[in-house]
Amino acid sequence: MRVLLSPRLRPWGTYGLRLALVAAYYYAGARLGLLQALINDQVTPLWPPTGVALLALMLGGVRMWPGIAVAAFVVNATLGDSSSAFLISVGNTLGPVVAFLLLRHSGFRLELDRTRDALALVFLGAFAGMAVSATVGTGALMWVHAIDDTGFWVTWSVWWTGDAMGVLVFVPLVLALRRLRFPAPPARVVEAAALLVSMSVVMVIAATSPMRLLYLVFPFAIWGALRFQHLGAAPCALVATMMAARGAAAGIGPFAHMDVLARMVTLQAFNGTVALTTLVLSAVIAERNEARKAIERTCAQLSEVVAAYQPLLLGDGLPTKRPDAR
Repeated sequence: MRVLLSPRLRPWGTYGLRLALVAAYYYAGARLGLLQALINDQVTPLWPPTGVALLALMLGGVRMWPGIAVAAFVVNATLGDSSSAFLISVGNTLGPVVAFLLLRHSGFRLELDRTRDALALVFLGAFAGMAVSATVGTGALMWVHAIDDTGFWVTWSVWWTGDAMGVLVFVPLVLALRRLRFPAPPARVVEAAALLVSMSVVMVIAATSPMRLLYLVFPFAIWGALRFQHLGAAPCALVATMMAARGAAAGIGPFAHMDVLARMVTLQAFNGTVALTTLVLSAVIAERNEARKAIERTCAQLSEVVAAYQPLLLGDGLPTKRPDAR
C-alpha cells in the first residue's frame, strides 16, 4: 500500500531520504577504507567517508550533518566501545563541517576551474579541516587506552593524512563526474580508456615490485590532467592512491621491511604529491581554456562590430548632398 505524504510533510520526507543516502554512502566508504587499516583496525591511510561527508555538505548544505554523525557512530560502534565511538563520530562530523565552512568562507566554487579553488580544497578542505577529526579521534583512542602516549603522533598522522586523502581523492572525482556529458567523441573515449588501463597496469607493477617505481605514475597523471582536466586526473589519482595504500597496508613492494611510521611517510608523500599535482595542474589548464574561450568570444564580438560598420568605413553609408543645397 502506497503511503502519500501531505504537502507539509513532503520536504521532511525528502530531507530524511537524503540523510539516509548520505549515511549509506558514508558506511559503504567506511567499509572500503577499513580494508586498509594500519592501527587498531580502524585507522587507515585512505578514509573515503571524509570525501563523502564533505560532498554531502557541499551539495546539500550544513543540514546534512545528522546523516554523517549517525553513520560515523554506527561505523565506529562496530569497531570499539560506545564511549570512544561517540567521541570519534563527533570528530568525524566536526572535521567535514569545519572544512565546508572554511571553503564557503573562501569563495570556493564546485566547478574547480580556478587555481584558488584547488589550493583551497587542499589546504582548507583537506589539511586544516581534517586536523580536527584527527585530533578528536586520536584523543578518543587514548582516552579508552587503545593507544598509549608514545603512539599518539603516529596515530594522529595516519588519521589526519587518511582523512585528507579521502577529501583530495573523492571530492574532485565526484565533482568532475557531475560535469560529464554524453555522448562523448569516440576518440576521446578510447584515449580515456587507454589512460586508465595504462595507469592501472603501471600502479600494479609499482605497488608490488620491491624496486622504487612509484614515480612512473606521474606521466600518466599529467596526461590525464592535460587532456581531460579533473575528469581524467581524478580517476588517475584514485587508482594511484588506492593501490599504493593497499601496498602499504600489506607491507609489500616498496613498503616492505618498513615500520608503520616509515610506511606512512612514504605513502602519504606519494599520495599527497599525486593529488596535489593533478588537482592544481587540472585547475591551471581549466583556467587557461576558459581564458582562451573568453578571448575567442571577444574576437567574435569585435568581428561582428567591424562587419556592421564596414559599409560606413568604406563610404557606402555616407549621406549624399542634395542638388539644391548650397
